Amino acid sequence: MMTLPGRWLFALIAFSLASLGGVQSARAWDAAGHRAVAEIAMANINPQTAARIQALLKARGQLPTPRCPIANLDDAATWPDCLRGDSDRWHYTFAWHYQNEPVCRRFDIKADCPGGNCVTAQIGRMQQILADRHQSDARRLVALAFLVHFIGDIHQPLHVGDHDDHGGNQVLVGHSPLPPTADDDGRPETLHWFWDTLPEPVLADRAHPLVRVYSPAERAGVATGNVSDWARESYDLARKLAYARAFHHDPCTGSTPHEVDVSPADVRAFLPVVRQRLLQAGLRLARVLDQTLG
Repeated sequence: MMTLPGRWLFALIAFSLASLGGVQSARAWDAAGHRAVAEIAMANINPQTAARIQALLKARGQLPTPRCPIANLDDAATWPDCLRGDSDRWHYTFAWHYQNEPVCRRFDIKADCPGGNCVTAQIGRMQQILADRHQSDARRLVALAFLVHFIGDIHQPLHVGDHDDHGGNQVLVGHSPLPPTADDDGRPETLHWFWDTLPEPVLADRAHPLVRVYSPAERAGVATGNVSDWARESYDLARKLAYARAFHHDPCTGSTPHEVDVSPADVRAFLPVVRQRLLQAGLRLARVLDQTLG
């Protein structure tokens, strides 16, 4: 494990989070958060499902992605983002990670998914491929990786909610209680990027570990709903929390800033929601994998 990145060390001190610990330095919902979702799922699937995942992983040598290996479900969770390094071959998959659902319009899961190229449609498609034992193990492994990743993505509010800004990607974060940062391409921090990185302090809170075995009662209370329900939850959180706190007003009734400030109080409000979304994603993924492979 790498030590906690400086900006999150600062954040944890500022927000008085308990039990500072180590966490992998990475884009969170694209790496550390996705891995946490996979680890929660692996800790809570049934043994038969785990055995079938291990069997599929034996096909990893057949994948045409030597720079993006899949040795375990953690790797599978981040594999779809690794494909960005080979955009000539995989660019057609990039739209599958999100669904721009306008937060100031009535939620309509079918209206904003052209040609099935969105996260909600692809979750169902990947589940079907994974369940089909007539498919090759290599193709099913690819479907497994996309499925694990997309169930993580759909639980990030700004991968669904949109305010005519590509899910917050066109809203800059000017001032925040955290040191300035930039995304992996060197661009300034955006509201979307800020939300992508929020799992890191959640995962660093060792007093309340997120990755563990949950009781049947705990799983039953969290592993609920379907793809439409999960997208609707993110849509609501995008409007009522992510945009509303960043804009300091309902995004549908006031002005639309191109740059926002994020306060310590905002982050304190965000972190419990991020924790809940990661937990929901992990336990819901476990349920999906058991249904599909168990």
